[in-house]
Amino acid sequence: MSHILQLSGVRAMRKVFHDLFALEIDDAELARAQFRSFSKQMPLLYLILICNTAAVMVAFFRPSMIFQTFIMPVIICTIALVRASWWWRQDGAKLFSDAEIALQIRRTCTLAVIMTLTIEFWCMWIYSSGDAYSRGHLTFFLGLTQVSTVFCLMTIRAAAMRVAATSTLSFVIFFSIADQGQMMAKAIVLGCVGVGMMIVTHRYNIDFSKLICSQRDLRNRQAETEKLSEENRKIALTDALSGLPNRRQLLAKLDRIDDQQSDTLDGLAVLFIDLDGFKDINDTHGHQAGDSLIRSLSARIDHLCPPHSMLARVGGDEFVILVETPGAAAVAKSMAESISDEIALPVLVDRHILQVGASIGIATNADGTCSSHELLRRADTAMYHVKTGTKGKIAFYTSALDRGRLRRMAIEAEISTGLANNEFDVVYQPVVDAHSGKIVATEALIRWPRRAAGALSPQQFIEVAEATGQIHPLGMFVLERACRDVGPLRDITLSVNASPAQFRDPGFLRQVAHVLEQTRFPPQRLQLEITEGYLLSQPETAIRTIKSFKAMGLSIALDDFGTGFTSIHYLRTYGFSHVKIDKSLLANLSPDSKASLLVAGAINLARGLDMEVTAEGVETHEQAALLRAAGCDKLQGFLFGRPMSIGNLRAIYARSRKDQPPSPMPQGLRAV
Repeated sequence: MSHILQLSGVRAMRKVFHDLFALEIDDAELARAQFRSFSKQMPLLYLILICNTAAVMVAFFRPSMIFQTFIMPVIICTIALVRASWWWRQDGAKLFSDAEIALQIRRTCTLAVIMTLTIEFWCMWIYSSGDAYSRGHLTFFLGLTQVSTVFCLMTIRAAAMRVAATSTLSFVIFFSIADQGQMMAKAIVLGCVGVGMMIVTHRYNIDFSKLICSQRDLRNRQAETEKLSEENRKIALTDALSGLPNRRQLLAKLDRIDDQQSDTLDGLAVLFIDLDGFKDINDTHGHQAGDSLIRSLSARIDHLCPPHSMLARVGGDEFVILVETPGAAAVAKSMAESISDEIALPVLVDRHILQVGASIGIATNADGTCSSHELLRRADTAMYHVKTGTKGKIAFYTSALDRGRLRRMAIEAEISTGLANNEFDVVYQPVVDAHSGKIVATEALIRWPRRAAGALSPQQFIEVAEATGQIHPLGMFVLERACRDVGPLRDITLSVNASPAQFRDPGFLRQVAHVLEQTRFPPQRLQLEITEGYLLSQPETAIRTIKSFKAMGLSIALDDFGTGFTSIHYLRTYGFSHVKIDKSLLANLSPDSKASLLVAGAINLARGLDMEVTAEGVETHEQAALLRAAGCDKLQGFLFGRPMSIGNLRAIYARSRKDQPPSPMPQGLRAV
């Protein structure tokens, strides 16, 4: 056991000595730092060697020993001068690769030992030829050379330790036997100095290595911090879904453009793109399908953008393209047309073929300089104009659009005020039985007669209400008022129009139930009218909502029947109880006309599906007779009464209950 411990101790000591004299070139950064440090000292080291060698040569010069005392030191000084000159021309570690630095360190270690031994052996060679005074000089210069060499090479531990060890060992051996042992004291002192230098060198190298490692760790942490900061900056300026610049990066770009203060006309254009039908895809197929569609469209739009443009995603289904080039208006128009065609192409997502359109607004500085932020606003205004009109089009901004926008904003604010100030009214248009002529139902319609700036037609403010979300409070106002007004007319059915925006609201079913509960209006007497546009855009949601309303006892009517694309399959799937033939089909209605055949076909189709048919827009006796003969169940139109107040409706209702013949209402009772 003791033998094993001794062997382990020997191996440990051997490893310690090996590490002290081994080169540290595996760590490239540490080796470069060591090389950079000692390379600055090398010219000074060789200058010290030259001076010391010259001093010894002067002290020991003998003409009879010309080679030992002159030629040999000249050779040493020449070699030292050449090396000093070479090191002086180097620029630290900048000119060398890691492999070259490792080679230079190995070469320096070897040359340092060779130069040290050469000088020492030369000095020992000529030592005996000098007198006591010159021998003292030689000992001093040898010690000075040893100390100078070790400290100049201190950052390279292997070189310093090897020089210190070889020089100390040769000193101790030589001066122990020189002059019959008279130099023993100097040998011991020089040996102690050598050992001390080795200890100092070792400790210095440990501290130097720790410093370099600490600096490296600091740089690495700083690099990681900078990398993290850059990643955070990219995250902050990049849309995570599409990988495109986001709104923040776009606004920063606009700020830089405004700071440049360029007066170039027609050099800047902004395209504002809004996807048509994207929300319906999200609702029908889920957000995952919507995300896939956004990624696909982002890549396709980006492919169409020229190098002098920037595409950014600024909203869920909104994109902005910033174009900076001469003739920006023409470039923007061409890009908008290409992008509109590209977006209209179908996209295959999870075995579903998805298709959307694009409403695009364009603003340029062709008509005068303005800020880039203003161009963005103008492009948004132009896009909104397309969105609220005929979707899927391209519009350039004009000042007229701003006037329309300001008017819509004013109406939007007035709607809220009007509801609070009781400026709205609900009027009622009677619906009569086609055969008896008695009022069997009424349709509730909203009016705005007490608006401070003057009355507005429903078409003017309902469009704004639907675009701004105010259709929800307006719709509930009509429903509640109508339920309270018509409630006492116990055998009359109430028909109320419901906006597609209301049907898309998850809370609409609960709101209707609450109104019926508050007004005590029987749900069997309430009929909601919806248009087929909502059915086609959201068929699955529409089916669920209609079934829920029917479960409450309400009936659902398809409004404007005959003007769209509703198929027999849709009519059967949705389970409508009523259809309302649009008044546009009654134009030119006469016996044996194509219009009469069309209307008769629509009526037969609906009745074949067990649906009651109401025709709206009836204005003449001939139209009423033809519709009655075709099998229409109910009639509605100016022939039987214009939209009127609840008071007039009640009066007409009372008259119709006195078994009068089925004739149009007297002119005096037709409320405007």
